[in-house]
Amino acid sequence: MKKFISYLVTLCFFLAASFLAYSLWQKYMHSPWTRDGRVRAEIINVAPDVSGIVTEVAVKDNQEVKKGDLLMAVDAERYALAVKNAEAVVANKKTLLEMYQAQAKRRQAMDKRTVSRESKIDADHQSSAALADYHSAVAKLNAAKLDLERTKVYAKTDGYITNLNVYVGDYAHTGQAMMALIDKHSFWVYGYFEETKLALLKVNDPVDVELMNGVILNGHVESIARGIYDSDNPESRDLVADVNPTFNWVRLEQRIPVRIALDDVPEQTLLAAGMTCTVIVKNNKADIEPAATGSMSAK
Repeated sequence: MKKFISYLVTLCFFLAASFLAYSLWQKYMHSPWTRDGRVRAEIINVAPDVSGIVTEVAVKDNQEVKKGDLLMAVDAERYALAVKNAEAVVANKKTLLEMYQAQAKRRQAMDKRTVSRESKIDADHQSSAALADYHSAVAKLNAAKLDLERTKVYAKTDGYITNLNVYVGDYAHTGQAMMALIDKHSFWVYGYFEETKLALLKVNDPVDVELMNGVILNGHVESIARGIYDSDNPESRDLVADVNPTFNWVRLEQRIPVRIALDDVPEQTLLAAGMTCTVIVKNNKADIEPAATGSMSAK
């Protein structure tokens, strides 16, 4: 009798453990979650709009900056001289314009017997040409002033300077990135889900994002990628499919990027682009799926 009871208890424990293992396996296989999550952010490549020697670096590595803060400055002496030269050209063109306009006005007032009609037309044309030259000089002056303003580079958004590698004395080239600014308000998460779990996802599903340090953030599915690179089927030089002659019988599920928008990030939570996390999508469809599959199998 005692042996029977002990066998029965052991069998019950075995069945309970088996059921628990089966439930966990079903949840693992059918629930929309992944440990392959990455924190991402918009990274602004800060580049000067003019060339010159860097005369000031106003930030430090990993420093938080506000929109409008000075980041760096380029030598402005050459651009200040260009502004003075453009101002002199504008003054000269303005003087010529006033002279030609006065001449045209005088000739228009003269009698036909004193000044020919052709001379009046020529005077008007000279006045119009002088006006165009004046506007061109003003435009060049404005461009010179703009270049002078662009010798100072400001932050375009709130964020963090990272991996700073620019120093006073470096030469800055127009359009060449000098530092990286991570937008403070742009953090999101990419979850790489197996293709077999995409049917369990839909846009706006609520999501729990668990960081490696245990912090859990709330978010929702913002979008699902519609394509990834197929390394087994590149194009040949003739623009036709280059089909691999071998086929692997073990086929692994492709991982599809799913963009997760973070709804609320606590002020004290530190996020860094590249952090790993676990992404768990919360919906009722995943709970119904295993049961539905089991009922179909029974039938």
